[in-house]
Amino acid sequence: MKLTISLAQMNVAFGQPAENFSRLEPFVAQAADEHADIVVFPEMWNTGYDLTRLADIADVNGAQTQHVLSSLAEKYHLMIHGGSVATERHGHFYNTTYVANADGQIIASYDKVHLFGLMHEDDYLTSGNAKDRFEVKSVPATSVICYDIRFPEWLRTLSLTDSRVIFVPAEWPTPRIAQWRKLLAARAIENQSYVVAVNRVGSDPDNHFGGNSVVIDPLGNEVLRLDDQEGLQTTTIDIAATDKARGFMPVFADRRPELYQ
Repeated sequence: MKLTISLAQMNVAFGQPAENFSRLEPFVAQAADEHADIVVFPEMWNTGYDLTRLADIADVNGAQTQHVLSSLAEKYHLMIHGGSVATERHGHFYNTTYVANADGQIIASYDKVHLFGLMHEDDYLTSGNAKDRFEVKSVPATSVICYDIRFPEWLRTLSLTDSRVIFVPAEWPTPRIAQWRKLLAARAIENQSYVVAVNRVGSDPDNHFGGNSVVIDPLGNEVLRLDDQEGLQTTTIDIAATDKARGFMPVFADRRPELYQ
């Protein structure tokens, strides 16, 4: 099974949801022109990290995001991994991923589990407490968000659902881009999965974001890596590589979970 994946490395207008929503469709249209099965967006693309104004700008119940993703997915006949957006539900704010299939149905959602104190997420957001699982053309996949990749035990937990692709939307600052690349490669190698990671570019009042969105194969090799400029690029991966890696080195079968608590 082969999957064609587009990485939408987007700049994000700080605290301006209307502008950010208006910029989504050209990326989706380009991905469709490049015959992608799925297009992937970065973290918190609707608001950026304008956390102090979430009461005014967060997407209530994720309604606008789900409607826009569904409409675009159905219009262009491809899946959309919606990166993540700032949402409000029942008086709490979340960093939330939505995934729409090519028929426009929302088939998965995920709230960021590990909140990043250096960007004050834990002062404003509520952490998630559940994993997600969905399929891209029958290929099992899962999502994490940005800081989650520093917690290998969480990604291993998700990978035990037989996930073959781990999607990682992010707002990862430029000074730590070298760590970004190393952490993503490690997560791919240890879980013998593809990692598809999309980082934003541009700046907000406190940070500069370094792009370097990447697709990494189960051996840790970079299949595609973008630079630090806004844009979309597309690549095709062969899921058979995950079977080959797991067959050669059966790390899942050799686990000793009784010792891991």
